[in-house]
Amino acid sequence: MAFDPAVETARYIDSLGPEALQKAASYTTATHWLMLGGLFVTALVTWIIVRSRLLERLSARLEKSGWGLRTWVISTSFFFLSALISLPWGLYEEWGFERSYGRTSQPLGDFLAQDAIGILLSSFLGGLFFLGVYALIRRTGKSWWLWSGGLTAFAAAATILLSPVLIEPLFNEYKPVPEGPVRTALLEMADEANIPHDRVLMFDGSRQSNNFTANVSGVFGSARIAISDVALKQASLDEVKAVTGHEIGHYVLGHVWRIVFLFAGLAMLGFFLADRLFGRVAALFGSKAQVSDAEGLPILLFIVSVLGLLAQPVLNSVTRMGESEADAYSLRTVNLPDALAGALVKTAEYRYPRPSAFEEIAFYSHPSVERRVRRAMDWKAEQLKKNPAP
Repeated sequence: MAFDPAVETARYIDSLGPEALQKAASYTTATHWLMLGGLFVTALVTWIIVRSRLLERLSARLEKSGWGLRTWVISTSFFFLSALISLPWGLYEEWGFERSYGRTSQPLGDFLAQDAIGILLSSFLGGLFFLGVYALIRRTGKSWWLWSGGLTAFAAAATILLSPVLIEPLFNEYKPVPEGPVRTALLEMADEANIPHDRVLMFDGSRQSNNFTANVSGVFGSARIAISDVALKQASLDEVKAVTGHEIGHYVLGHVWRIVFLFAGLAMLGFFLADRLFGRVAALFGSKAQVSDAEGLPILLFIVSVLGLLAQPVLNSVTRMGESEADAYSLRTVNLPDALAGALVKTAEYRYPRPSAFEEIAFYSHPSVERRVRRAMDWKAEQLKKNPAP
């Protein structure tokens, strides 16, 4: 019987069973509503901080301080206050919701401890970034939004460079893959791609999530491929090799730089529109701040949040392209289409594999699992034609 990619794709997806598919659909749809809920929470937090005039009072107390210190303190304080006010929502979205679908087993105490670290870190770094933004506004005037693209690219590259060294170890333990067939196979793949052995690691991703996942992080000397212990426990050796081939594809093809430059471009556009819309939106919230005032940061970030949500399909399209290229790299170099398909099906538990075309374009940062499995089966069919069984 001839190999039929469509039939094989359906078989892989249907292997999850109707109950799991329905649960995945429910989970995925709910995450889309959470995005809208998050925007509402952002609006509410903005209203609370603006109407309470907390930042204005803080600015008055720091009036005799230097401009740089005052701006950084106000910006950092905003991020910290915003995180505290929205903590109940964050607790539900990142822990309660995930737990209700069985996507995490993390104890509440551990989640709160890690969340506290995240709040302190994001407040500090967010304050530094917007100190730079307000410095650009002071020095370049109306063209500040144009220069913001360079600042965003620098900040993104610096964060990506330092994240594997300074940030990620705060939340997870990274270590070499244990000795055995898996480690041997992965190091052989690393050698073929000229990746140093100490750049292929495993991490305790099960601490936060039960999702089957792996990732590439860092740039230059800090770049590395990290595979969650969940994937190593659930996957066969061939599936691990296929997934690692996909991540090596991201590494070799330099996809991280594409995202850096995309962020820079979107930042320029977003800040340009925010500059034009600031006065009207500030009036809606009852604020008299100007775009150049650090006290107006809640308004500026609310506008950027709305624009960021509208830009999500663009960002998703670019990342989907990278994921497709990484899949193709794995198929070319590892040539395990069934293993790749089997690994992809495991991710369908938290990413519905059969979305509508609109849903995929608007919300999916990865191509649908059905589409990715079909490409793997098409590849298998091509190889069978080239090398027919005797």
